[in-house]
Amino acid sequence: MLDRPTYDPGFPGDEILIGGVWQRCADTLEVIDPSDGTPLAQIARGGAAEIDRAVAAARAALDGDWGRMSATERGRCLTRLGALVAGEVDRLAEMEARDVGKPLSQARADALALARYLEFYGGAADKVMGETIPYQSGYTVYTLREPHGVTGHIVPWNYPMQIIGRSVGAALAMGNACVLKPAEDACLTALAFARLAEAAGLPPGALNVVTGLGAEAGAALSDHPGVDHLSFTGSVPVGAEVQATAARHITPVTLELGGKSPQIVFADADLDAALPFLVKGGVQNAGQTCSAAARILVQTDVFDAVADRMAEAYRALTVGPALSDPAVGPLISPKQKARVSAMLAQAQPDQILATGHLLPEAPEGGCYVLPHLLGGIAADHPLAQQEIFGPVQILMRFETEQEAIALANGTEFGLVAGIWTRDGARQMRMPKRLRAGQVFVNTYGAGGGVELPFGGVGKSGHGREKGFEALFGFSQLKTVATHHG
Repeated sequence: MLDRPTYDPGFPGDEILIGGVWQRCADTLEVIDPSDGTPLAQIARGGAAEIDRAVAAARAALDGDWGRMSATERGRCLTRLGALVAGEVDRLAEMEARDVGKPLSQARADALALARYLEFYGGAADKVMGETIPYQSGYTVYTLREPHGVTGHIVPWNYPMQIIGRSVGAALAMGNACVLKPAEDACLTALAFARLAEAAGLPPGALNVVTGLGAEAGAALSDHPGVDHLSFTGSVPVGAEVQATAARHITPVTLELGGKSPQIVFADADLDAALPFLVKGGVQNAGQTCSAAARILVQTDVFDAVADRMAEAYRALTVGPALSDPAVGPLISPKQKARVSAMLAQAQPDQILATGHLLPEAPEGGCYVLPHLLGGIAADHPLAQQEIFGPVQILMRFETEQEAIALANGTEFGLVAGIWTRDGARQMRMPKRLRAGQVFVNTYGAGGGVELPFGGVGKSGHGREKGFEALFGFSQLKTVATHHG
């Protein structure tokens, strides 16, 4: 156990925020730098008692200044917070790169995305309208959109800033008071975000942050009877536990879980345009992305050309420490490295089409796994069915459009899909037949798109985040009927 953090983020990393007061816990957790495996910082080990106090503080905020604040003023708070985040992009990016292992340029993009989420929800806060409903003579009927109340947010380690933006940002815009539990592997930017929120004028208790283990603080949050709505992003098994626990209190849950997303390349596709998206969609953030393009489905006529070009691109991928800004950084932890390596061991040597290469300066203690492009994997093989959550993509062949649809829909997941074709009729027809919450045509990811509703079907979860749909999800509809004769 460290006596003090080895990396100074500019604030004490071992404090939590409850009701506007920064405080320490009785115990701490050590966080490692995945780029070299050395201790990075200590965070507070909050548990059920801290969660209970955070929920009480959030409830008090709803009964106090935060609950009385107008939608316009809430929006101004979020807009100020977005500006503060934008002014701290470089500091936040370095913090995220060290904490997550994310290449510096990718971490910077995440910080900019957080600022954009706050700008978007700041502008949207006073634009969520009810409606009047034509009804019987003598009645006036209208609807109101109201906050749930206290919302719990369990945020994963792969994209802390982005997921805080799309989850906490939307909840605050609707007037909820939030209890945020970041993943124990990546807490620093969540804590920095809370300090910036204070500076932006967010009243005490509107945002509370409790760090700690998922099995302790996270479990306590999902099982707390005082939470009115839960948002969880993470793995399918943990998501199922969160939903089952919340069900005991009839607490609604938004779940954004895993994926095994396909990009489908037809023979008439513009391969020059597609190639960067095909590769980046699978290796960005070392493949630790729920919407990663883990499967590349290619029509037979262009399969060899796509395979050759993707293999060439893979061999050029650099792997190394986050601050050197390689194409691919380390995985988050030794545990994740062991998991991905074990899954890769299921591939035969002749199924490995290409790999990236490790930079000479990559420390031996880092959690590095080379990007792998695989081929010849059967559609029902675990590598083609299970989420690997590492820099691994599988090339698969198809003949007809119908076969492509069957392959694309042939897993338990349904988060994102991509289609590459010049055929206008196919561009309109295919999205309707794909089992996915988002479908991109001749692009993939669309630059993040904070305005674009995001979520899945099947074991990818339910509910929608991002855009106005997130505001609807973090609110409840009330119908008012007045009989006036």
